[in-house]
Amino acid sequence: MGLSGKSVAFHTLGCKLNFAESSTISRDLQGAGMTLTELKSGADVVIINTCSVTNQADVECRSIVRKALRANPEAFIVVTGCYAQLRPSEIAAMDGVDLVVGAQEKLHLRQFLTDLTKQDEAIIHSCEIQDVENYQAAYSLGDRTRAFLKVQDGCDYKCTYCTIPMARGISRSAPLDQAVSQARALVQRGVQEVVLTGVNIGDYGKGEFGNKRHDHRFIDLLHGLDEVDGLDRIRISSIEPNLLSNEVIDFVSHSQRFVPHFHIPLQSGNNEILGKMKRRYQRELYQQRVEAILARTPDACIGVDVIVGFPGETEEHFLDSYQFLANLPIGYLHVFTYSERPGTEAIHLDGVVPPVERKARNHRLRLLSAQKQKNFALRHRGTIRRVLWEEANREGLMFGYTENYIRVQCPFDADRAGTVEHVMLGEWGSHDGLDVQPIQQQSPVAS
Repeated sequence: MGLSGKSVAFHTLGCKLNFAESSTISRDLQGAGMTLTELKSGADVVIINTCSVTNQADVECRSIVRKALRANPEAFIVVTGCYAQLRPSEIAAMDGVDLVVGAQEKLHLRQFLTDLTKQDEAIIHSCEIQDVENYQAAYSLGDRTRAFLKVQDGCDYKCTYCTIPMARGISRSAPLDQAVSQARALVQRGVQEVVLTGVNIGDYGKGEFGNKRHDHRFIDLLHGLDEVDGLDRIRISSIEPNLLSNEVIDFVSHSQRFVPHFHIPLQSGNNEILGKMKRRYQRELYQQRVEAILARTPDACIGVDVIVGFPGETEEHFLDSYQFLANLPIGYLHVFTYSERPGTEAIHLDGVVPPVERKARNHRLRLLSAQKQKNFALRHRGTIRRVLWEEANREGLMFGYTENYIRVQCPFDADRAGTVEHVMLGEWGSHDGLDVQPIQQQSPVAS
């Protein structure tokens, strides 16, 4: 049965890497003649790209399956992604699921869509994760202003709470020439900002040519991408603090393309909990990294990942972590509530934190994050910045981000959407961003 003329809808959960891979699968299927549509429109094929970070993966997956079947009871349901790799039989047992595709097969999904007839039992195509050794390229194309470029996959770390190594396999990297050529291709498509994505991108270079050694380093990738003509901005999505070297910090501070924005996972501001998590640093090193960035680039925005409610985290541990974060000169937090994941070491640790307490700690840190975000933005009132406007019209407004990740807003203007513009930063707006005024004169511009 051919795919030409059939419609396909995607629902992607989780990280930027998943969105890059969903976009790559979508382009492949459209190349086979399929038409991209929305889930609510009743697609012939629905592809759910899942995440495994929390224990809500099964709940979310079931909900999306039901929603897809309400729109079209004959929809052929495909589930892929990290949850599909970790629990393929569990997903196959869900009512309505027709095909489960694992990590190695995900980007070749088209070859498994040979018969779109719904069957009584789902088919599973999934290999053992230890057999996944090859790197598979991917990038997203959304509103053309910004693209997620995958440069690395997998992880060799053994953090006690994390399922990603079991879902994505060993650390492996895009060949340097391939990553640079893909960035050039994105520029030709009109993309102005590229966000580098991966599981552990600071480990870039390992497994570049099917081996365990580093043929290149992360800094080599930065040098190569910095020479891509026509690329306005490059943003590093997330990098481990122990892999964020002074060499990388120095390079970004002098680059005209890499923006002054770092997202650095911390997970806990308490050293005892960091030890239980088997993180590869203590909080003193994290603070040194923050200070090194701001010493070179005072206007840089620094984002932080943090987990609350990890086994053994007492109220004293939490308050110690909270105070550490409150004192750090950072821009925002991404707060995660610890979630028990089968197969992880942490699930066997003592000192389980009650769910109600986890929720309360999450709320307290989210309030701190909102305060940090607003304070960071308001520090820059009255300065002139370059903003990349997104193309979406949201209730009569358009939104964008400055190089240092300040969210801004103004009335929607189709002629300005998707462009880079100099603006004067104003007051805190109604949608958690700064109101701005366009500036005709292009100087002076804050760096």
